[in-house]
Amino acid sequence: MMNFQAEVFMQGFRLGSIFDFEIRVDLSWFLIFFLILWTLTTGVFPGNYPGLSSATYIGMGVVGTLLFFVSLLAHELSHSFLARAKGIPVEGITLFIFGGVSRTRMEAETPGDEFQIAGVGPLTSLAIALLCGFLWWVGRNAGWSIAVNGVTAYLATINLMLAIFNLLPGFPLDGGRVFRAIVWKITGNYKKATRIATIGGKVLGYAIIGLGLLQLFGGFVLSGLWLIFIGWFLINAAEASYQDLLIRSALEGVPARELMTPYPETVSADLSLQRLVDEYFMHRRYEGFPVSEDNRLVGIITLNQVKDVPREKWADQTVRNIMRPIENGVTVRPQEKMSQVLQKMEECEVRRVLVTKNGSLEGIITAGDIARWLRRRRDLGEVMS
Repeated sequence: MMNFQAEVFMQGFRLGSIFDFEIRVDLSWFLIFFLILWTLTTGVFPGNYPGLSSATYIGMGVVGTLLFFVSLLAHELSHSFLARAKGIPVEGITLFIFGGVSRTRMEAETPGDEFQIAGVGPLTSLAIALLCGFLWWVGRNAGWSIAVNGVTAYLATINLMLAIFNLLPGFPLDGGRVFRAIVWKITGNYKKATRIATIGGKVLGYAIIGLGLLQLFGGFVLSGLWLIFIGWFLINAAEASYQDLLIRSALEGVPARELMTPYPETVSADLSLQRLVDEYFMHRRYEGFPVSEDNRLVGIITLNQVKDVPREKWADQTVRNIMRPIENGVTVRPQEKMSQVLQKMEECEVRRVLVTKNGSLEGIITAGDIARWLRRRRDLGEVMS
């Protein structure tokens, strides 16, 4: 449903991959899946096609819900295919409570690319709606089962609604990104275009909340609450996307050495996890430590990695067993630009990087280091806007 660069890493699990795009399912997806299934099974299909058996309604609900999410996946795949064709690295797609999000490592570099990548999603949904509408027309004239025609009619309607909703000029919806591309082309200023599109996203969010309140007071409690939730999410997503742009702009051209914590404390690779917890994590404010062996930097260990190991195994497991080796992309050079550092932090599971020079540890960069640097810049009067 939305296609923006997600900086909030959603929890979930890997479903598989399609055309080398990793497909993940966020845990929130199950909520909307069962809500749609329940709505179709107990409301939509019985109301539109009375007289069928309960088993038929359940079957229609399951097939309709699954194919709806296949449609969402096709929508996001269209974004991902075109982004890849434009040279934008795409990590994959995550399905979550509001549909789907394509996880890209960078934004479009030109207004034209932005316009095309954003616009292809609603066009894909419209194409699916037309295809399902055609199948419904064929089925009605060919005497297909009411159950089959009911599902194709639903898919045609919901994909048409999806296309229309995504064309609304509210960032970070596809329509908001199309709007940003137009403003970007006119003004030649990407940041200004994003700020204007963000305002549009917030206005749309408040309008949806207002509609939800009207529904709520009109007695349509469930639909009203759902619209309020969507509006609230859109407002927050728009603001988060703009703040992400401001942060990246502030860090543009800044070398890693300016943000790193120099010469951090290290732990031995032979240290047991129990001692690591008792002597380091419980007595230090840090949630990660570089790992050394024979005065050589070999990796990094974090509290989250330890938490994944059953407590009864802490005494037997060593840091070496679960650390992330430096070969796995956790190091950067002091002169490396923060734009590249941020990318590595997003790719790396431990969400922090070690700064090294000629194999020697110079420092460490965490999200806390970045936040402190930005706060210091703001306190010195260098306001990001």
